[in-house]
Amino acid sequence: MVGHSKHETAPAAPGQGSVSPPRERIAKRLARAGVASRREIERLIAAGKVALNGQILSTPAVNVSPADVLTVDGVVVGASEPTRLFRYHKPAGLVTTHRDPKGRATVFDALPAELPRVISVGRLDLMSEGLLLLTNDGGLSRALELPSNGWMRRYRARARGRIDQGRLDRLADGLTVEGVRYGAITATLDQAREGPPVANLWITLSLSEGKNREVRRVLEALGLAVNRLIRVAYGPFALGSLEPGAIEEVGPDAIREHLAHVIAPANLPAGDRVRFKAVSHAPASRRTPAAKSAKPEAQSPMLYKPGWAKPRKKLKAAIARRGKSRKSPP
Repeated sequence: MVGHSKHETAPAAPGQGSVSPPRERIAKRLARAGVASRREIERLIAAGKVALNGQILSTPAVNVSPADVLTVDGVVVGASEPTRLFRYHKPAGLVTTHRDPKGRATVFDALPAELPRVISVGRLDLMSEGLLLLTNDGGLSRALELPSNGWMRRYRARARGRIDQGRLDRLADGLTVEGVRYGAITATLDQAREGPPVANLWITLSLSEGKNREVRRVLEALGLAVNRLIRVAYGPFALGSLEPGAIEEVGPDAIREHLAHVIAPANLPAGDRVRFKAVSHAPASRRTPAAKSAKPEAQSPMLYKPGWAKPRKKLKAAIARRGKSRKSPP
């Protein structure tokens, strides 16, 4: 196995002049190409799966230029694409990981095949739902996960128990649970049922840290049992009306407006059109009650309109009757 030291450089491409092209760390280059996050790329290098100009690497402390040829598992990594971002409505029951050692279904297994390779911005745990941002830019993913960005994550939690707004207001000072310090959280009691001392209620929470299972652990420390958790916004991007299982690409203009400060100018997308059209894979169980009770249109006789295929003879009587009933006054 051939490795490169921290100060080694790759061989110059034939025909290069005296001015060297810009160089960057290999993990950053592969992350921008959408291969994986920087941390995952370091694991791939340690496993001997990454090669630079035909030489297997043993360390990520390598700088590369645009002229260098990189391969992962023997597959040549193409040029970095402009940054792309997607809003995905994660349903409950999916793991936010590319490979799950327990064999559970993952978010990335459920994505449309025509999507580029993407990674998530942060995670949602197995039973959490709602907005999950996906991107082909590993550097952007890392930048948006940092609490220093100050981006608020907003959640709606359904919990069983009783609490008043006064106790929730104390979360603004932060809270320590089992030795873990959680930062300021803004929490608003939205809805509580009258009746028994223990009932479901809804709480809206806004926080900027996003530590592992933070919302669940903080509310449990207040005596509430969270039975549903939905992320409704991440920074300026909202879940909106996106159905569970649906994914939609964020437009280049929105990326330039909200993310130009964390994306290199060379990686910013141009134009104003998205390349991926929204696709919905909403499960039947998530249909609205109205949709469930509605009868299929084909079950009722339909009036003949010009341009339609002519109705069969056995339907003519029914169509004629319906036409007369529509003409008659109410």
